[in-house]
Amino acid sequence: MNRMDFTPYRRSTVGFDRLFDLMERQARNAGGDNYPPFNIERRGDDEYRITLAVAGFRPADLDITAQQNLLTIQGKKRDETVEGEMLHVGIANRGFERRFELADYVRVDNADLADGLLVIDLVREVPEAMKPKKVMIGAQKTLEVVKDEDDGSKAA
Repeated sequence: MNRMDFTPYRRSTVGFDRLFDLMERQARNAGGDNYPPFNIERRGDDEYRITLAVAGFRPADLDITAQQNLLTIQGKKRDETVEGEMLHVGIANRGFERRFELADYVRVDNADLADGLLVIDLVREVPEAMKPKKVMIGAQKTLEVVKDEDDGSKAA
């Protein structure tokens, strides 16, 4: 039973529809293809790293697309001619598409391919307007120093 019922939570929350839809979609797709294998690592408060094992793929074979709240990685299969007769094929050389849902304000910072591993660094950058701010009660204004320009007490 892969179906989760979020109805009680949907009735008592406002603005979390996207989160519940995402969780339901992930539960439905949980039995999907696991190729290529990947790791997700938290490297700091606002830094993440996704590492995919893409042995046999060249940078030209990979396509990384970052949209709002979605990171898509596609690997295109190449046709290779083999000299001789293959007795066993155990190295996967097939195309793939892997999607990652991203939180708000998460962007791709860097992507690198080395030793058969595709490493994608992500950073969360919350805009200044969205960061928490102190709110003064009753709209109190800050005190300003009163300057008396003609009091005759200026030193010469």
